[in-house]
Amino acid sequence: MPEVGAPSERRAALVRSRVMPQRSQAPSTSRPPADRQAAAAAIEAFLRALGRDEPEVRGTGARVADMFVDELCTGYAIDTRRLVEASAIDTTSPTLVVVRDVPVVTTCPHHLLPSLGTATVAFKATVRLLGLGTVAALVDAHARRLALQEKIGESVVDDLDAVLTPEWVGCRLVLAHGCMIARGERSVGTRVETVALRGPADRVAEAHLALGVGRGAAP
Repeated sequence: MPEVGAPSERRAALVRSRVMPQRSQAPSTSRPPADRQAAAAAIEAFLRALGRDEPEVRGTGARVADMFVDELCTGYAIDTRRLVEASAIDTTSPTLVVVRDVPVVTTCPHHLLPSLGTATVAFKATVRLLGLGTVAALVDAHARRLALQEKIGESVVDDLDAVLTPEWVGCRLVLAHGCMIARGERSVGTRVETVALRGPADRVAEAHLALGVGRGAAP
């Protein structure tokens, strides 16, 4: 890539040089507020349908509803693009940034079981940097939804790519899935690794090295 002077020119040159297509992010849609009472009643009905009415499950509907509203689905309330924009700062020096071992707790939309593990986010900054705490907050915002593992990584790199315009950006997730451990194959100890990446094809090896692809991580 030819050397370009002004930040705006460098940004344009980087965009033109992309050979990995960037996945566009769907526009945000407004959602009605959560109805805790309806959710609690539905969970109570579900338990009764299973034939479970023991004293131990009394009040479980409200507890589960509060857990999903206050903890597991809080990411829906966060505008992740604005989160990144608010922390972005200009830079004039190319910088490699790697944030490792970001805790991840997410909920599988297929079985409503938890997936636990870590994320590594890396990018080669060119014209904009980011507050490091925001990287962890961004991962958490996308994870605290009913989300597939692959979608979390893709969403993280889409936001960083759109706002920072780095030379390349990647997100690696290594998760243990409750739906694989508690049901079906009952594959205790199994971890799933996914990698989302945006950038020129000739930077893939550099990105994989920074992300630690294939190196493993403790969930």
